[in-house]
Amino acid sequence: MTLGEGRTPLVPLTESVSAKLDFLMPTLSFKDRGAVMLAAHALRLARAGGLDRVVADSSGNAGTAVAAYGARAGLDSLVYVPEGTSPKKLEQIRAHGARVVEVPGDREATARAAREAADAPGTFYASHVYNPYFLHGTKTYVYELWEELGGRLPDTIVVPVGNGTLLLGAALALDELRRQGLTDTRPALVAVQAEAVSPLAAAFHAGADDITAPAPARPTLAEGIAVPAPPRARQILRAVRETGGTFLTVTDDQIRTAQRDLAKRGLFVEATGVACWAAVSAAPPRPGLTVVPLCGAGAKTGLVS
Repeated sequence: MTLGEGRTPLVPLTESVSAKLDFLMPTLSFKDRGAVMLAAHALRLARAGGLDRVVADSSGNAGTAVAAYGARAGLDSLVYVPEGTSPKKLEQIRAHGARVVEVPGDREATARAAREAADAPGTFYASHVYNPYFLHGTKTYVYELWEELGGRLPDTIVVPVGNGTLLLGAALALDELRRQGLTDTRPALVAVQAEAVSPLAAAFHAGADDITAPAPARPTLAEGIAVPAPPRARQILRAVRETGGTFLTVTDDQIRTAQRDLAKRGLFVEATGVACWAAVSAAPPRPGLTVVPLCGAGAKTGLVS
């Protein structure tokens, strides 16, 4: 079932900031961590009978990962994406044999269409948002950090947040490591959103426990985290607060600058994937070691202009 996902390098960017190169995953994004879990579970259900196809919704990377691991498992996959999704991501999804349905409207409209399709008999909804198996894949990000740092954790873990699957997986791993007695520290979780679509950041800084209304769906280069109404908003806000973390936002200009800066360092990362480096570069330094993920390869979207 595996495609060799995980074990991505951790490399220093500065004396106090290191980057986890998750764009080196098999489908070139961190979503492989969760997709392998969804596909393995779907395959078990298929072998038990009654499952004919897998349905997913995505702005690109999760759909690609589900398509690839679905192909690996021998399952038919149907991926719903918003109109305007990167042509390179659509090409990658189709290359794995999945059928693509482009949905007029935003990311929320796409999710609704996929959930309706998933109601059909014999369908497995491979949701990276709702399915708990996905988080048990993304949590391996933090377990790898613990191993790579010799049985300790960084002081700050910065993650991009749209639907929050990497952040929630990280929070799950931090809780498990403490319960298992493998660490007595709790890194601060710092969440990064695009300034154009930042409902969670607004709620956090207003002191709210949840978002009160969807954010306007404004265009942004960070399309992968442009989620106007994250379904797990309450859990995400609680996880950040419990670790003493915070929310940061980045502009498209900061994303452009960060992408070029990383490219000059030898790392070509897609626009959404550079958001954390853009945020950390602009914010006052935090004490100790900070780790940022570089979540998707630049080949998926090209150099932004």
